[in-house]
Amino acid sequence: MFRTVFTAGAAAALAAAALTPSAGATTGGGASFGGASSGRASFAPPEQITIDVVQVNGSGCRPGSAAVAVAPDNTAFTVTYSEYLAEVGPGANPTAFRKNCQLGLSLNVPQGYTFAITQADYRGFASLHEGATATQKASYYFQGMSQTASRSHTLRGPLQDGWQVSDTVPVEALVFHPCGAKRNLNINTELLTQAGASDPAKDTSFLTMDSTDGSINTKYHFSWKPCPQRR
Repeated sequence: MFRTVFTAGAAAALAAAALTPSAGATTGGGASFGGASSGRASFAPPEQITIDVVQVNGSGCRPGSAAVAVAPDNTAFTVTYSEYLAEVGPGANPTAFRKNCQLGLSLNVPQGYTFAITQADYRGFASLHEGATATQKASYYFQGMSQTASRSHTLRGPLQDGWQVSDTVPVEALVFHPCGAKRNLNINTELLTQAGASDPAKDTSFLTMDSTDGSINTKYHFSWKPCPQRR
């Protein structure tokens, strides 16, 4: 079960009113690697982990348009997209109102350690005319295991601002990678922009989750723990 905090410009309205806020959210701007996101930071492996992008699929992320970077202290990793934009309006492709991306990530973790994702921060930019709406949706799961519940977040125009949403997982609900197994982490995201009461014949509205300079990215925070020792 996720708990969610959403931040954006003062003109934005969040459709789901029953979301539980958590501390530390920011509005727009670039992401940077900070400290640990949970009390399990001390369990992080001392040697640098690596992540390989083994699968890329979707209209929002052609091969080569998604890059992954790991924090130096192994507390988090980011995914940066270079062409992830959903739009409606004059000149837009009829199918461009919805974009999605499915990533398969292989995490190379030292033996004796396992991890869960304890928080996911999604960010981008929204340009919405009055009457238009945009929705961001995301979920993740380990290969061969149950998918996490998707969370969706809706913005309403008029809006011209950066946005960020952070989904956190309570400690008791964390799903750890099985010790001794090799299972990819699958990340599914979706952007949807709808004209609504705006005029799609003259008004262009869009939602992005991409960056040309790496300053806008999605960030996934680790929770680590040692694997049980075999007897």
